[in-house]
Amino acid sequence: MTDPLETYLEYQRRTVAEATPEPVVEASAFAGAGDAVRAELSGGVDALRPELEALAVALHDDPESGFEEHRSVGRVAELLARHGIEAEVGAYGLDTALRATVGATGPHFALIAEYDALPGVGHACGHNIIAGAAVGAFLAAAPVVERLGGRLSLIGTPAEENGGGKELILRAGGFDDVDAAGMVHPGAATESIVGHRTTGVRRVSVTYHGRASHAAAAPWLGLNALDAVVTAYQGVAQLRQHILPIDRVHGIITDGGAAPNVVPERAAALFYVRSAEIDTLKALTDRVVAVLEGAAISTSTRAEIVVDPVPPYLPLEVNIELTRRWAVAVRSRGHVLPPPPLVSPQGGASTDMGNVSQYVPSIHPSIGLGGPDDIRPHNPAFAEWTVHPPAFDALADAATGLAVSAVDYLADPALRAAVTREFEAKGGRFRWEDGSGD
Repeated sequence: MTDPLETYLEYQRRTVAEATPEPVVEASAFAGAGDAVRAELSGGVDALRPELEALAVALHDDPESGFEEHRSVGRVAELLARHGIEAEVGAYGLDTALRATVGATGPHFALIAEYDALPGVGHACGHNIIAGAAVGAFLAAAPVVERLGGRLSLIGTPAEENGGGKELILRAGGFDDVDAAGMVHPGAATESIVGHRTTGVRRVSVTYHGRASHAAAAPWLGLNALDAVVTAYQGVAQLRQHILPIDRVHGIITDGGAAPNVVPERAAALFYVRSAEIDTLKALTDRVVAVLEGAAISTSTRAEIVVDPVPPYLPLEVNIELTRRWAVAVRSRGHVLPPPPLVSPQGGASTDMGNVSQYVPSIHPSIGLGGPDDIRPHNPAFAEWTVHPPAFDALADAATGLAVSAVDYLADPALRAAVTREFEAKGGRFRWEDGSGD
């Protein structure tokens, strides 16, 4: 196994090297499809704007959680049908996945849509904006692609929040013939980020099985499963001070017993294990599992440990050359893009788009929705902000950026070659299979 410390040091060397004086926001060295085509794409998105806004509002008003997005995916398919494009709903063996493709041959770019909501807080992660931007980019670019050549797909991916739909689509072969992919995520205020990475995450659940007894009359006859959970939780807390700066672990107790006067015979917890590199993610998971096993030994209980009850989310690997095309497009729409930080941020959220980015060159920029600074994702106020006029402005700009990125990639062989070189220099295709890759 790779030494986690060496992996971390290599991570630091790489992230500092990537933050060169030639940041992502500088002009791309490639021509792409040309200024006239980019203007056509921008105008196409603007013409679609009423329909895209209506889609974002409809998704907001009727949120559906992961793998239950039946009405949401239906709305996407209906909008495509109004423009003469047939979509397959139920693609890749997933009831709420979607696939639509234009063009028959040539290089293949996939635009990624998400439309699942967060339980209890609706579209507080802005997936209604993500869907609107992807659909807008696809519809604006479709006639251009059919004229210029290449293939363009819209892939609707369920359950980003709780089920790893993109990884399931990968396992079904959904990206095997895709050459590059892209999506955009909404951010707070005017916070637009072009080249950020995200951490990978694995879930680890544990259920401890002990023996019930009367907690006052005969506690010596019991084996306390709650003690095991508490011991495990404290062990993970102690582990935290000895993990790498790019690592994170957090968890909750999901079952602590039924009554105080009964020694709990069952108790459970769920932990999220995160890291910025695949090797360190594996290593940290092994350390957490060892802590959970140790808690069972120390309490004479039995531990039932499940690693990856849903697919792991891998670290996001941003393709810089392709992201530069996004930057060119959104700057032309009036966005001021900050340079990337000198060192990539440590910690942070995770996305199953990371799995796609490890398999094909990908972009995953963030675009601010223009709200107040204190309205941030995963808060109910953020869900409400996604249907305000500034958010619709951002949606149109995001759709334009995605459309330009896709068409520039398909139209410019030199750009495609540079994107591939960068992707292969960072390791090339990797697909997670039981922790081993392919």
